[in-house]
Amino acid sequence: MPILLRVLAAFPLPVLHAVGTLVGWLVYFGSPRFRKYLRENLAAAAYGDPAIRRAAVAEMGKGAMELPAIWMRSQEEAAHLVVEVHGWELVERALAAGSGAILLTPHLGCWEITAQYASRRHPITVLYSPPKMRAVEPLMQRGRTREGMKSVPPDLSGLRAMLRALHKGEAVGILPDQVPGIGEGEWAEFFGRPAYTMTLVTKLAQKTGAPVLFGYAERLPRGRGYRLHVVPMLDPLPGEAPQRRLNRAIEELVRRCPAQYLWAYNRYKVPAGVEPPEPGRKT
Repeated sequence: MPILLRVLAAFPLPVLHAVGTLVGWLVYFGSPRFRKYLRENLAAAAYGDPAIRRAAVAEMGKGAMELPAIWMRSQEEAAHLVVEVHGWELVERALAAGSGAILLTPHLGCWEITAQYASRRHPITVLYSPPKMRAVEPLMQRGRTREGMKSVPPDLSGLRAMLRALHKGEAVGILPDQVPGIGEGEWAEFFGRPAYTMTLVTKLAQKTGAPVLFGYAERLPRGRGYRLHVVPMLDPLPGEAPQRRLNRAIEELVRRCPAQYLWAYNRYKVPAGVEPPEPGRKT
């Protein structure tokens, strides 16, 4: 697999995205589970338009095929795939204030490229969850452990590392829509359905005073690169729980480019040992 990824990394991004579109459709027709999650999650979020579903299939494939270009190329080459940036001054302002910055990158667009871009400017510590395919883990680690970028596991040692980074005035990166383990989340509504949502972001912000920002890299047409957006956390609504606020902010970003969200991810699963939400209960 490493040899194959190195070969793929040599291809231009337009070629990888074109091949990715084909890969997306092969997975869609070949995997009933993938097809089920994608259709159900799109429908629950009121995206019943077949055109959005077709685009989401293609974007999923692009997301898989672009990884070699990000993990296997040099850090500088990977960061240069970002050709347009909006809102980066929010990160600069947060770090200049000395409290660090919590940069959240949902499963939207190319979430891998955001930390690559950030690490070329400031140190960043990213939370790392081992992939299901063990053969991919060394390659993922290679791509996520570079100059200015440190990856840490989702355990107590990782939490301590992120706290140290924030106390030093550095940035940390987290995928906020990953399903946490037992005791690490609370049920909160996400596109109208209860989703077990991490409490880590709230804890880090409360302990350090670091501002919470969102970053996502929108894929541009025909493999022209990525448009990176950085936006602040939404203001809370009256009586709104922190986890619902987090999910509401992610929903707002997804609505900007819904086809580029990872709809086939089982966001609504019940982790082992976690009590499922009560039917009909508002979260």
